[in-house]
Amino acid sequence: MDEPQGPAPRWCSCRVPDEPAGGHEGHRHGLSRRQALGGLTAAGALALAGWPGSAEAVTPGRRPGRDVTITVMGTSDIHSHALDWDYYKDAAYSDSAGNVVGLARVSSLVKQIRRQRGRGHTLLFDAGDTIQGTPLGFYYATVEPITKTGQTHPMATQMNAIGFDAVALGNHEFNYGLPFLNKWISQMDAPVLAANAVHAGTDRPAFRPYVIKRMHVPGHPPIRVGLLGLTNPGVAIWDKANVSGKLDFLDLVETAKKWVPIVRAQGVDVMVVSAHAGDSGLSSYTGDIPVENASAMVAQQVPGIDAILFGHAHIDVPERFVTNETTGEPVVMSEPKCWGERLSVFDLTLRRERGRWKVVGKSATTVNTNTVEEDPALVGLVKKQHDAVVAYVNQVVATSTEEMSAAESCWKDTAILDYVNAVQTAKVTEAVAGTEYATLPVVSIAAPFSRLATFPAGKVTIKDIAGLYIYDNTLLGSVLTGAQIKDYLEYSARYYKQVAASDPVDPASWTNAHDLPDYNYDQFSGVTYDIDIAQAEGSRIRNLAFNGTAVADDQKFVVAVNNYRQSGGGGFPHITTAPVVYNAQLAIREAIVAYASAAGTIDPKSFHVENWRLVRNGTPVF
Repeated sequence: MDEPQGPAPRWCSCRVPDEPAGGHEGHRHGLSRRQALGGLTAAGALALAGWPGSAEAVTPGRRPGRDVTITVMGTSDIHSHALDWDYYKDAAYSDSAGNVVGLARVSSLVKQIRRQRGRGHTLLFDAGDTIQGTPLGFYYATVEPITKTGQTHPMATQMNAIGFDAVALGNHEFNYGLPFLNKWISQMDAPVLAANAVHAGTDRPAFRPYVIKRMHVPGHPPIRVGLLGLTNPGVAIWDKANVSGKLDFLDLVETAKKWVPIVRAQGVDVMVVSAHAGDSGLSSYTGDIPVENASAMVAQQVPGIDAILFGHAHIDVPERFVTNETTGEPVVMSEPKCWGERLSVFDLTLRRERGRWKVVGKSATTVNTNTVEEDPALVGLVKKQHDAVVAYVNQVVATSTEEMSAAESCWKDTAILDYVNAVQTAKVTEAVAGTEYATLPVVSIAAPFSRLATFPAGKVTIKDIAGLYIYDNTLLGSVLTGAQIKDYLEYSARYYKQVAASDPVDPASWTNAHDLPDYNYDQFSGVTYDIDIAQAEGSRIRNLAFNGTAVADDQKFVVAVNNYRQSGGGGFPHITTAPVVYNAQLAIREAIVAYASAAGTIDPKSFHVENWRLVRNGTPVF
C-alpha cells in the first residue's frame, strides 16, 4: 500500500513515526537505510552519533584514577513493539526513513554498549508507554488477557530478559484498567515508578516513586544513582473511566520538588529523572489538569537533577541542555524516538573530590536501532505469543454483503468511509448516554486515509479494517455549534480547487489543492450539505441541515472526532478549543474491529447515507 504523503498524523498527543524534515533543537542523530544496509556496525553507529565509545574519551581534562564515566541508556514509548513487525501489513516494519522497531532490536544495541562500557558502568531505564500500541498489546489485554490466563505479558518477558533497571509509567499504561496494570507490574523484575500518581484525595504515591541503584565500578568506590519516575497528568482526562475516584495525578514540577531532595538526602551521587512528558511546556488539553509536556520545566525549576530521560512526544531528541534557574547547573535531557527506533545514551562523568563523587561531565545522544539485527533470544522468548497475534489479525471478523472501495471517497460520499462514521457515532452516543449531553445530536468526522482501501464482498479480516483505518488515532467527543461546523466544513473544502461549472468532470484533478493530503479532507456524517466547488474558498458550504431543517448557528452538536484532529493536526478551526465530553483513549481501529465482530455482517444498506455531495453553481457533479 502506498504511504500517504504529507505530515505524519499523531496519536494520543504524540506523533507517529516517520520523522519530519529537520529536527528537534536543530540537530538529530540517525542513520539512513543505505548506511544500515551497508554493514555499519553498532559501534560505528555510536561513533557516527558522537558517542565517545570509551570512558577515557568523554571528558577533557579527566583525571585517571579519580574520574569514572557511567552510561545510562534509555527507551520510551515502546508501545508493545516487541519485534520488528507490522501486524497490519503482515510483514517486517518499514518506513521511508529506514527505521526498524521493537525491543529485540533495542536488546542487541544494549548488549553492544554493555560489552563496550562494561556491565558495571551501565544502567538501563525506560520512560513509559510500554504495554499498549500494537495488536500484540491489545491481544494480551483484551483477547487473551494476562489477568485471566496467567501468561506473562510479552513486554514483561522481554524487559526482564534485557535487564531493565527501572521503568516509569506512561499514560497508556492505564488504558486497560488498574487491575491489568497491577498484574503487569507484578510480572516485572524492574521497579515500576510514578511518584506523581497518588491515591485519590491524598498525596500518598500509588506506585513506587523512586529507586536507588548502587553501581559497583571496578577500582572505584560504589556510585549511587537515584531515579525518580514521573507519569503524565493527562491520564486524569484520557483514562478518566479507569482512574476517577481512585488516583490523582499531580504536577510534575511540584512532585519533583518534593522527591528530589528526599532522594538526594539518601546520599545519591547522581540524580536522574524518567518522565513520561514531552519538553514543550504545552498541553493538548485545557482546564485545571497540570501541564502535560513538563519535562524541561522540571529541569529548569527543580534543583539537584543531573539528567532527564523523557518521552511521550514520539520524537528524537538526542541531546538538550536546560539550565536550572536555581543552581545555574546544566541538566542534560534526551528523548529516544518511539517504538524502539532509537536508544538514548547518556554519559555522566564523575570525579572523586573530598571523598565524594561529583558529576563533572554530561552528554547524551540517541542511536538508531537499524544498525543491529534483532536479538534472537528476545525473538524466541515471545515467538509463540507473536504468532498468536499474527493469526489473530488475519482472522475474519465479519462478512460484507458487497465490495466497498475508497477509490472515489475523495469526491463522493462512499459506504466504506460511512462505516467509520457509523462506528464513531455509535461509540460516542453510547458514551454520552445519561449525561447532560445525551439530548444533543451526535455527528461524526472521518477522512479518506487511503484510496486503496477496500472491503471485499464476503470475508473481511482485521487487516482489511486496518487498511481502511491506517493510523493509530483515538476517539473523542467534542461539542461544536452549527456556526462552528460550517466554519470547519469551509476549511475542509479548501481541499478542492475552484472549478468552473462548464469544465469537464475530472474529479481526481480537483483534489489536493494547496498540497493538502487526503487525510486532511474531513467529511461529516449526521448533517447534510453541498460543497460548491465553483465558488471561492470560504463560500462553498451550502444547504447545511440536520433532519431536513437548516442548522442554526447556535445549535449544539456532539462531534465524534479523532485525537489527531482534536489536538490541532491539520489546523482545523474551533475543534482544539471545543469542550471535550468523551475521551477514553479508545483506538478507533480497535473500535471498528469490535463493532464489525459484534454485528457479524457489514451491510451498507444499514449505515450508508449520501449526506454530502459536490455541486457547481448548485448543480450536482454526479
